[in-house]
Amino acid sequence: MKITNVFIVEDEEPNVARLQRLLKNMGGGIEIVGIADSVQGAVQWLQTHELPDLLLLDIRLSDGLSFEIFDHVNINCAVIFTTAYDEYAVKAFKYNSIDYLLKPIEELELRNAIARYENFMETLPFINTAVTGLVQYLQPKNYRTRFLLPYRDGYRTLQIVDILFMYTELGITYAYLNTNTIETLPQTLEELEKELDPLTFFRVNRQYIVKEDAIVQIQNDFNGKLRLLLQGADRREVVVSRDKAPLLKAWLDF
Repeated sequence: MKITNVFIVEDEEPNVARLQRLLKNMGGGIEIVGIADSVQGAVQWLQTHELPDLLLLDIRLSDGLSFEIFDHVNINCAVIFTTAYDEYAVKAFKYNSIDYLLKPIEELELRNAIARYENFMETLPFINTAVTGLVQYLQPKNYRTRFLLPYRDGYRTLQIVDILFMYTELGITYAYLNTNTIETLPQTLEELEKELDPLTFFRVNRQYIVKEDAIVQIQNDFNGKLRLLLQGADRREVVVSRDKAPLLKAWLDF
């Protein structure tokens, strides 16, 4: 059995003890190689030790946010965030995040997160290939900045910056705007995918193309999928397929 080396960053002793107990309950495949209780302590440890396989990382620490650790250490291992706060969920997915667990951490949730890590390692060759393709796809080009839409006896302009996401229903394409209004577009999503800047918009599935600013929350879903909560009066939930999920994470971190 391959041993998974885990490094814990947590500034509350009861939570450290709980994580240690939960990890121990998972059997001999987990080894805790270190514990830090601050940003500074984590940076010092990571700079002087071999990177672990997995980081369990609290977000709010006594001397700052754990995101600051990434400014000082090149961390290319997987991360599971453990926190009492849900407002950092979208940002967390930009930092090699496998999962985002809210305290108090339950054993089943942690087991599922570790299982996602193991699944991630199994699919890593595919992810590396996919991300390489994504980087090539995101090369600078001239992309659409506005639409001309029919209006009375003429046309009016719809600016791309005013669009949160685009979607299709019954063969018709719609744009959802930051004013919570909806406009009809003449293009298909396939056409729009080629015309829109991929640094700004991402096609998450067959039905939706979204802007990063439109994503309010990201949640793990069944079988490696992701579930997005989008801005808007109706708070839409959009599912990202297992194949698209690593590409979405790479896009958010580009």
